[in-house]
Amino acid sequence: MTVDRVQSPLRVVLTDTNTAVVQAWRAAFADTPGIEIRKGSILDEDVDAWVSPTNSRGRMDGGADAAIKRHLGAGIQLRVQRAIRDRFAGTLPVGSAVCVPSGAVTPRFLISTPTMETSSQNVSETLNVALACAAAFQAIHQQNSGAPGSIRSVALVGMGARTGRVPARVCANLMWTGYTLFTEHSFEDYDDLRGTIVAQLDDIENTPEEKRVRITPPKRAASRR
Repeated sequence: MTVDRVQSPLRVVLTDTNTAVVQAWRAAFADTPGIEIRKGSILDEDVDAWVSPTNSRGRMDGGADAAIKRHLGAGIQLRVQRAIRDRFAGTLPVGSAVCVPSGAVTPRFLISTPTMETSSQNVSETLNVALACAAAFQAIHQQNSGAPGSIRSVALVGMGARTGRVPARVCANLMWTGYTLFTEHSFEDYDDLRGTIVAQLDDIENTPEEKRVRITPPKRAASRR
């Protein structure tokens, strides 16, 4: 179910060391205001929250996950896995996320959202990147609902573009789709978010990669709580 969202300023940074991903972002987000895109490490971003694409068990053992764990310390994985255990019975579904204190000054929060169920899974033929991206922003919305203004800026990497083997162009298009869908709708919970994305974008899974373009989510009639 959708509800009206009161928009609040959120600084969004897309950053990756992969030149192809950065170039694909610039094309996909060309007409999307308020998005900063640059080549570099997420570890250098001075923002309130980093988004870490992970697996459903919260094992931070590859890609950006591993770099973030080395930077923040092993305790961050324990906090992520504790949140997954407490809120999702130990398994975080793709299209869900947890937001935990990082234990650092910068960033103050880490948002963990799975692009895959197990480590190093090939997700190039799935909607997982769009699901994970939308779920990350849903986590920010939930955090700010409980503690207004606690996350005013966020940095994301190319989701699934390394260990998930998602081509750069597909990664960028799906991240744009997930972000656009979230900014146009609010969701009651992650089940609502996942159901909406799958229902609206299921045709993309049957489209050859070379023919995929940005998928504009159809608008749904908004309803109020």
